[in-house]
Amino acid sequence: MLLVLCVDLDDDLGRKTDFDTPVVGRDEVEDAAVALATADPEDSDVNVLFEGVHLADRIDDENVEVAVVTGEEGSDVAANRAVGDEVDEVLAGLSTSEEVRAVIVTDGAQDESVIPVIRSRVPVDAVRRVVVRQAQDLESMYYTMKQVLDDPETRGTILVPLGILLLIYPLAVVSDWVGLPGAAVFGFTSGLLGLYVLGRGLGVERLLDSAAEKARNGLYAGRVTLITYVVAAALLVIGGVRGVEMLETVQADATDPVGPLRVLAALVYGAVTWFTAAGITTSLGQITDEYLADRFRWRYLNAPFYVVAIAVVLHAVSAYFLGRVPLTYLAVMLTVGTLLGLSSTLAFAIAESRRSRRAEQVS
Repeated sequence: MLLVLCVDLDDDLGRKTDFDTPVVGRDEVEDAAVALATADPEDSDVNVLFEGVHLADRIDDENVEVAVVTGEEGSDVAANRAVGDEVDEVLAGLSTSEEVRAVIVTDGAQDESVIPVIRSRVPVDAVRRVVVRQAQDLESMYYTMKQVLDDPETRGTILVPLGILLLIYPLAVVSDWVGLPGAAVFGFTSGLLGLYVLGRGLGVERLLDSAAEKARNGLYAGRVTLITYVVAAALLVIGGVRGVEMLETVQADATDPVGPLRVLAALVYGAVTWFTAAGITTSLGQITDEYLADRFRWRYLNAPFYVVAIAVVLHAVSAYFLGRVPLTYLAVMLTVGTLLGLSSTLAFAIAESRRSRRAEQVS
């Protein structure tokens, strides 16, 4: 048996007439088509229903049944599920022992989105699209544009750069009002567009989304690292400012131009204390979270000691190149930093080894 399925995805038939769906039978479908044409002559689903009747009249070499299935207005997912339920109802009501195959009749690309739902229930021999000839390309173009605008990925890729380009002229007009040069506005907008395209190419938005997700999970889970990261960020900013201030002081005290090595030494000397505090803060936050999650290991305690050891070395080296300490002080601090790192590593390794042995003895 061949089943001619007329698909009305947005349920124009149910909303505009008194017919209950699904509608099964040639005469019943014809009556439904006349009723829909009377209620709304411009509705394209009228052509779908009449085309279903027309196909049923043309096929005379096998049993044919005509049915109209409808979806729901609004959500495509809900509409597809409703069509699937009505197809099941139609198939259950067919009184035949023959294999049933289907021919789907639609009025355009949007209704054809339900084809996989129908194909999962009955074999589909063909799809007949019935559209007014003058509007066929226009409807396909409209549905394609609708899909593009509904897809967040495509929408961000196409519409954001287009929006930035369209802002160039109004920004240039505003710049003329406030007395700014037009080249500055063009440079700013082109730079903004370049940053956006570069960010999309490098996948920066995925990194930002991942960071935001981790921050949100950390907030809900009560992780200490969320607070320590904020404090560390503030300390890094302060350290950067202190480094710049130290560089300005060194340049003001110097009679000759300051070389690149002394510039770097001044920046490090001014910022190293604050950067060290930021490193210790974050490491202690990580250790606390690991302890609360029962994942603590003694070797994790090496982190703050390593931060202090590195800070001691950097502070001594930068101070030496700025001429603030003698060579002997540098040698002593290098030795202290090395010993601090080695001793912490050895001490916590021994502690972890003993803890493992105790756990094995208990078990």
